[in-house]
Amino acid sequence: MKVLIVEDESRIAKRIERMTRDIFGDTLESLKYINTLHEALPFIENNELDLVLLDLNLNGANGFDLLATAVSKSFHTIVISAYKDQAITAFEYGVLDFVPKPFNRERLEQALNRTMANEKIETNEIKFLAIKKRHRIQLIPIEDVLYIKGAGVYTELFLADRKKELHDKSLEKLEQLLSNTFERIHKSYLVKMSEIKEIIVESGSKYMIELKNGERIPIGRTKYKDIKAKWF
Repeated sequence: MKVLIVEDESRIAKRIERMTRDIFGDTLESLKYINTLHEALPFIENNELDLVLLDLNLNGANGFDLLATAVSKSFHTIVISAYKDQAITAFEYGVLDFVPKPFNRERLEQALNRTMANEKIETNEIKFLAIKKRHRIQLIPIEDVLYIKGAGVYTELFLADRKKELHDKSLEKLEQLLSNTFERIHKSYLVKMSEIKEIIVESGSKYMIELKNGERIPIGRTKYKDIKAKWF
């Protein structure tokens, strides 16, 4: 586990670092502490990470400027902030969790364990998926995403306008974040349940879904009964 802490108060940063080392134990490969937005942005761009622990107020700088970049990356982001009124917006951007300050070890451990257990966050109400687009960050509204296909370590977002965008997060990480509206119907596909028009059984026990736009996507054999029950 490679972790970056972005926090401008050294006392809090040291407390987060101490707890993180204790909770992750031997699974922690590296841990870096940065206290400014100016330093954090290039570090995120140029280093491989598994998790970013982010404060939203960095010496007066807006942490959402960093958050939009962070959530477009392959790693998960957990916000640790005293600004509880920003929690909803943070979740809309696609953070894994929001830990309000002041916090105790139990609450931080709950958040960190989600990164290791691939636990779905049922309360998340994500409204956007952030993608890198021509050296800038573009927010794709979730309402425009019909389904998501695994593409190696990346994923492809298939949109209502027939366009396709590439996302740096794996299918597994997006499944964690999008469990409210999307279902894993196949090892390679996440589909928005509200877009399913029909479930089709073909010869040879092949299962498909047909979307409202006419596209067909395979259903894994082990997923068929569960998806059928949820759809009905």
